[in-house]
Amino acid sequence: MAITSSAKKAHRASLKKRVYNVRRKRAVTDTTKVVKKLMATDTKAANESLSAAFKALDKAAKGGTIKKNTADRKKSRLARAIARAAK
Repeated sequence: MAITSSAKKAHRASLKKRVYNVRRKRAVTDTTKVVKKLMATDTKAANESLSAAFKALDKAAKGGTIKKNTADRKKSRLARAIARAAK
């Protein structure tokens, strides 16, 4: 447990940041799951929901929850998967 006052404050801040980061990561996973589920049935609907997934990934990368290259890689893989499913 934190002993100094600055360590206690840092711990409080990290707990607040954790809530924010978990919320962002949950948004990313939820939107990508929706895209993957739609990909199996309706590629046109999956293409429309792809923008929501891109938005969630970009927001997570902007806030530092995930790295920019990780977001770009996930976006690329989603787009490629939809393109393959459309064929």
